[in-house]
Amino acid sequence: MSSALEWLQAHAKADFCYLTTVGRRTGRPHTIEIWFGVEGERLFLLAGGRHASDWVRNLCVQPQVAVRMGDEVRSALAAPVEPDTDDDALARRLLVGKYQSAEENLDDWGRRALPVVITFGG
Repeated sequence: MSSALEWLQAHAKADFCYLTTVGRRTGRPHTIEIWFGVEGERLFLLAGGRHASDWVRNLCVQPQVAVRMGDEVRSALAAPVEPDTDDDALARRLLVGKYQSAEENLDDWGRRALPVVITFGG
């Protein structure tokens, strides 16, 4: 198995990944397809619905998540990023830079969304 860094770098340009959280009420897995950005061994997401997003509410209760890219699933820990930190600015820059196009202006989303960081063990 490749390191988290190698795995993330191999998939960094993919259009999306799959994030599985544990339902805070049901305890059942809940998987979403989501845009992402990679920096080193960390993966960043932006939640347009901020703390009202179901997946964010789930990870705030149970931070253990799974991320699928390609055919591989990795366990990780997820947490909202502290506001006004270097990671907050990095997450916004990574995702807006990756997904913004002439047809889709993401500046407002990039300012308002809640950044989430995913860290991989080992």
